[in-house]
Amino acid sequence: MAGGTKPRSNLQLRIISGVILAAAVLVLTWWGGFPFRLFAAAMAAAMFHEWMTIRGENHKVHLAISRFALAAALALMLVGFAPAFVFAGLFVAAAVAAISGLATGRGLWAGWGVLYAGLPAATLIFLRGNAPEGLWTIVFLFAVVWGTDTIAYFTGRALGGPKLAPSISPGKTWSGAIGGAIGGVIASLIVAYFAWDSVNLLMVAIVAILLSIASQAGDLFESAVKRRHGVKDSGNLIPGHGGVMDRVDGLVAASVLLFVLWIPFLAGME
Repeated sequence: MAGGTKPRSNLQLRIISGVILAAAVLVLTWWGGFPFRLFAAAMAAAMFHEWMTIRGENHKVHLAISRFALAAALALMLVGFAPAFVFAGLFVAAAVAAISGLATGRGLWAGWGVLYAGLPAATLIFLRGNAPEGLWTIVFLFAVVWGTDTIAYFTGRALGGPKLAPSISPGKTWSGAIGGAIGGVIASLIVAYFAWDSVNLLMVAIVAILLSIASQAGDLFESAVKRRHGVKDSGNLIPGHGGVMDRVDGLVAASVLLFVLWIPFLAGME
């Protein structure tokens, strides 16, 4: 390197870009409203692009129809339609993309991609809402997912041991998975302590464990998708992390699960 400057290691890039990304996401989460909805929609659009790119999809008509279907569903989110309309729109969009895929001989991949990208965007938007409780709900979710991911990474590297799913992701270990779950629970309890005056910490821990498991399952699912298609990363948008799917793989499953768990609470706020 010129001037004797050493290139940054992948871990350094991962940490730097992760901190910058986390800060930006937290600001948008605090802001809420349209900026947060726009962030969620942009995340979904990027995920769908990577989902189709992994497949090597190049049928122009099918791509155009599928993208338009997802864009229409995302527009419902951006405008602020009620959950019933948004979820109905998402499933209609998925059906349109699936029918397009079948008609052009491309299969159901695009239809599944609409749901994979759209459902977490919708659940994040509705969990956030416009109330202060929504802000802390999203922070709680991020704390579990990021705590799980970070502690799993370092615990797995430090302790090693038996592989969690060697045929899917050879680098993941049981020690990392268990350490990640513990990290997610600790992070959730810290947020709960500062966020809510009266809360059942045992229930918080149970929810955090479920979310941590979902997060790690989402990570494994994305790894399986990449392995099936022979790619290492879903993209290269985020330095040190790969693509958007690589960064939010755990958030996809965890956000949907938290929304399902939160439905009674959200209904009570209406």
